[in-house]
Amino acid sequence: MVAKTYSMGAFGLEAFPVEVETDLSHGLPAFEVVGLPDAAVKESRDRVRAAMKNCGFDFPVGRIIMNLAPADKRKEGPIYDLPLLLSLLKASGQLACDTDGAVFLGELSLSGEVRRIYGVLAMAVKAKEAGFTELFVPAANAREGSVIQGLRVYPVENVRQLVDHLTGRNPISPIGPSPQERSTDAMLDFADVRGQYEVKRALEIAASGGHSVIMVGTPGSGKSMMAKRIPSILPEMTFSEALESTMVHSIAGKLPEGSALLGSRPFRAPHHTISAAGLSGGGSSPKPGEISLAHNGVLFLDELPEFTRPAMEILRQPMEDGEVTISRVGGNATFPCRFMLVAAMNPCPCGYHGHPTRPCTCSPKAVERYQSRISGPLLERIDLHIQVLPVEFQQLSGKNTGESSAQIRQRVNRARQLQVERYADLGYTCNADIPSSQLEEICMATHDAYSLLESAFQRFGFSARSYTRVLRVARTIADLEGSETVQDDHVAEAIQYRTLDRKP
Repeated sequence: MVAKTYSMGAFGLEAFPVEVETDLSHGLPAFEVVGLPDAAVKESRDRVRAAMKNCGFDFPVGRIIMNLAPADKRKEGPIYDLPLLLSLLKASGQLACDTDGAVFLGELSLSGEVRRIYGVLAMAVKAKEAGFTELFVPAANAREGSVIQGLRVYPVENVRQLVDHLTGRNPISPIGPSPQERSTDAMLDFADVRGQYEVKRALEIAASGGHSVIMVGTPGSGKSMMAKRIPSILPEMTFSEALESTMVHSIAGKLPEGSALLGSRPFRAPHHTISAAGLSGGGSSPKPGEISLAHNGVLFLDELPEFTRPAMEILRQPMEDGEVTISRVGGNATFPCRFMLVAAMNPCPCGYHGHPTRPCTCSPKAVERYQSRISGPLLERIDLHIQVLPVEFQQLSGKNTGESSAQIRQRVNRARQLQVERYADLGYTCNADIPSSQLEEICMATHDAYSLLESAFQRFGFSARSYTRVLRVARTIADLEGSETVQDDHVAEAIQYRTLDRKP
């Protein structure tokens, strides 16, 4: 007798339906799982055997062949424990029910408890697209799966509970749709930052247009302090943005247990010892790296020159394309990575080059060598270059605080709303993503503004990429002021933020 149940598989963010077939026949006792399973799937045999016995079911004696179709796609992880057990119960006649419209996901303990798994959200999306109407998942993943409307999601705690539901003895109540939650964590506030008004203005511009930033300044000037407060002035994520970011965190196993959608924009700050693969993602079964975990949020790289050259250079293509593709023997996995890069660095090895009072102990050659660790192509891709000066004593000791994050965020939200309405039918939402083909049309500038930009282009040796960066930043400055056209003062301010790629 052949019995079937349905499950899901995933490679990267791409999920696919899996049909679990079980054939039980006479012969020498054997239990084989075929269909390109990995080691974790093969070990399911022992978990299924123990769970059946401990839940009061009889393990059938005979030749058992279980196939995971399609057989040309690799099946990985313990997520098939639950559908394998149900299929075996049906094949042995211990369970009689119709499960054709349902998907089953879950790892089993030896006692039959259903344990949490990763990647449920991506699989729930694909299950809905494939026409399934019911999804049975571990109770710890139920809220994550319930985000998808039109799919009844059932939280399963153990095998006996699931069997009672399928036979109608004790139905499980489906969990209701989970709304997008807003973060209740107290964010760091810009009101804590004394002085640094020019830097905060630049960060406001960056947040308003989704631009990348690099801050260069001496130790203790507040670079890291301000970077950690950037999420507090970013707009709240839309539902589609939250869905994308949550899927990435779910696949990577970074989603907190019991969570639905992420409530705030991601903020990732990897250590400078991270490898290139740690940033981009990888592994035999590709998993997202830090740049994808920062999707729709902030990637903060402190002490940028201390990162390895391969790690820094791997950022170049994702910053342009907004996605990273990892190629493996089993196929290509593409992860989204449209993030706001925020980097910080000292001006020299000792950190005090250009400090108004403390002397620098580095030779000119050492300063040049340190700064040259960051390649020109990478610097060109960073929109704003900010010089961070030390804070004066009067500003530190004064009682006046700066603007709060809430006040800055109001202006950022107004500027972002203009961009959302402007790009409603164009496939992007902020000025940092304006394609070169539409740059002149969207960034309409006055004659004086173009004249100023031409003069700067020739004087400072800007490249074509720097030109597009200046126009995009100028467009954001204009949006902050509510101007439909880019004026010469908007261009002048944008040019001030291109200091590191000017020729001497």
